[in-house]
Amino acid sequence: MTVVEEQVTPPTPGRSARLLDVALRVAGGLVSAVGGVLVALLGLLLSTVRVGGHLIGVSVLVTIGAAIAVSWFAYATVGRKWAVALPALPWFVLMAVAAVRTTEGDLLVAGDNWVGLGMITAGAMTFAVMAFRQILGPPQRRHDG
Repeated sequence: MTVVEEQVTPPTPGRSARLLDVALRVAGGLVSAVGGVLVALLGLLLSTVRVGGHLIGVSVLVTIGAAIAVSWFAYATVGRKWAVALPALPWFVLMAVAAVRTTEGDLLVAGDNWVGLGMITAGAMTFAVMAFRQILGPPQRRHDG
């Protein structure tokens, strides 16, 4: 009688299992990128919310929470440390586009709107902190064996 149980090595995943894994990772990456766009649009929409004629800054809190959630989702589904770039890049692009005046004179984030500037700063810092934590953190454990 042995004290240590025999360890059975799991079978290597087949071709179809690997293809399914890649397909799910790609789908997770696409959902993450769309999530980054939605975070940006939601933040822009909420940046003008007022109560009693005063800006309340709800978009800053929503942007921080949503950026954390979409960054975590990207890392969890893609399984790579660089995955935080998938939602961050479209977010940054939309923030840059929102800060440029159109030929008609429209501007989504004005320089005199403290909420818009706070939202851009908080969102950029949140994505940077999430990337920093994921890059320096321990590698993700795989569940497929």
